[in-house]
Formats: sequence, structure tokens, C-alpha cells
Amino acid sequence: MPEISTAERAGVGSDGHPRPTEDHIALLPQAILVLDGATSPSPDLPPGGWYAHLLRDQLAHELTTHPHQPLTTALATAITAVAKTNDLNPGRSPSSTVSILRWTDHEIEALVLADSPIVAFGHSGTDVVADDRLISLRNNGLLQTSADVRRRRNAEDGFWVAEADPAAAHKAVRRNWPRKDIDAVLIATDGVAIGVDEYGLFKWPEVLQIAKNKGPEAVLDAVRAAENDDPHAVRWPRAKRHDDQVLVLADFAG
Repeated sequence: MPEISTAERAGVGSDGHPRPTEDHIALLPQAILVLDGATSPSPDLPPGGWYAHLLRDQLAHELTTHPHQPLTTALATAITAVAKTNDLNPGRSPSSTVSILRWTDHEIEALVLADSPIVAFGHSGTDVVADDRLISLRNNGLLQTSADVRRRRNAEDGFWVAEADPAAAHKAVRRNWPRKDIDAVLIATDGVAIGVDEYGLFKWPEVLQIAKNKGPEAVLDAVRAAENDDPHAVRWPRAKRHDDQVLVLADFAG
């Protein structure tokens, strides 16, 4: 069992007011789940945090009752169950990112669906498991309206996210490593990863050292401090002053 430490913090809504976090964590005997509910594209849909909470619990159930099934199968089954129980339909459902880390005595597996990366550190250096399809579309100006998001969500020319279509599970980015080759793994939602990918506050090895030496909360503090220094989103344009944040450190070397 690795030594696991976590940090999580709620952000603010697009109106700047505090609201409950839409990020969710589950720590299982041999797996870690991190989900980040997306802001619903339509006001008449339930919030992404509601969906992420339900999907986390269903996915935890699948991985506990069927611990050796492929991660894609577990995720697809969980998506189907949540959609059926709550009468959700593809294209008319809230959505969530999904990141899964699972390990045995011999192997470590990672699955990433949408923009919550898993970063492994070991004998070969740093290995970032990231799904960059969403950010690539944004950077290329292809997601300018809610209609753009709906049209490209879970489409071959778009991006993939957990919603009501189980096919999305099989579009996730996956990686596996021999356990003996990995010393530590970080899992981050985009409210933390933005400090690396967009703000340039640090690189992933620095994030690891801060998390190990000062705790994951110190990484969240650094990102929030940078955002407080840019309160009007001039230096770093963004929809919210602060996004929800989750950072998990799994230390396999201890």
C-alpha cells in the first residue's frame, strides 16, 4: 500500500461566489479515483458535481466488487448504471473527468478521461498521462460557445468525457508501469494542473517535491496565490478566479 496524502479545496462559481466543490476523491484498498464535475452546458441540467459524486460511488463499487476487470470496462459499466438509474441521455447529461490509479504487487495502471492528469515518477523520469483533446480544441478556438461544446463532446472530432455514453470509457488515455519502476504518482484536477500547464509556476518534478516536503496543500496554496495576484484574469485569462482543486500524492517508495 503506498503512502497517500491528499488536498482539496473548493473554488468559486463563474459569478465569483463560493459554492460547493465539484471535485471528488475516493481512496480504495488498491485504487484512487479522482473526478472533476464539469459545469453543465445548460442551466436545466443537474450540476456536474452531482454527477461526479454519483459516478465516483458507482465506479468505486465496480472496482471493489470486480477488482481485476479492465479499467475501461469498470468505467463503462459505471457510466451505464448512473445513466440508467437517473434517466440520463447522451447529449443531455452532466459530465465529469475521470482519473483512476490502480496497483497490484507487480503493476501500476492509470486511466485518464478528460483534463485531470496522472503523473508518474520513477527510474525513467517523469511520465505525464494527460488527455489534451479538450485543451487543444480550446486553444484552436473551436470551443467558443456552448453549442460548440455540445457538438464536440464525445464525438470523434472532439473530446471525450464521462457523461451518459459508455463508449467514452474506451476513449480514455491509459498507461501501465512495472510497480518496481515507480517511486511516486500525482493525480491532479485542472485547478492544480493549470499551475504547471498555463501559469508556469513549476514543473511536475517541483510539484512532487513540494507535495513531499510540505504537503499537497502547499501546492494548492501556490496556485491560489498566483491567481490572487491576477484577480481580473488579465495575465491568465480564465472563466473563474479560482477553480476547484484536488491533488493526490501516492508515494510508492516509502
